[in-house]
Amino acid sequence: MLPKADAETLRSLALDVPVIALIETARGVLGAAGVCRVPGVVRVAFGSIDLSAEIGTPPDDYVALNTARSALVLASAAAGLPAPIDGVTVDVRDTAAVRKDAVAAARLGFGGKLCVHPNQVSVVNEGFSPSDAQVAHARAVVAAAGAGGAGLLDGKMVDRPVLEHARRLLSRAERVASE
Repeated sequence: MLPKADAETLRSLALDVPVIALIETARGVLGAAGVCRVPGVVRVAFGSIDLSAEIGTPPDDYVALNTARSALVLASAAAGLPAPIDGVTVDVRDTAAVRKDAVAAARLGFGGKLCVHPNQVSVVNEGFSPSDAQVAHARAVVAAAGAGGAGLLDGKMVDRPVLEHARRLLSRAERVASE
């Protein structure tokens, strides 16, 4: 993991090993698309604490940092990288805050979350795991799509993007179950 990542610095390093670029500055966020396209960058992570200090927001103000988070999600998707990893929750004893942050990050499109204490790991894993209701709905979407890849479910259109989303969710659920 390379801290304070920006595209110019990463290119100058001529990476010869896979790197997770830790984007934790305004410059890094604004150049996230470039960071994601640097050869050797296999994923990005969000350095929320450093960025919040740089821009003068509280590190636990999720809303204040949503634009930066969204930039990383979009840049990763556009570059074909795995979903980014969200930043830490600094309160190691407040599992409710860790859970809330993990669920919010998963909804926004992150694929994981950095942890600063071992007691956060199971809570984060739970927050990124599909619920039974989500899995049931995804299975119903796949069934409704049928062989043609389009259909209706509860009066709502099921087309290719909806089907792909359902398949990704089911794949994630299978990975979680096998761990």
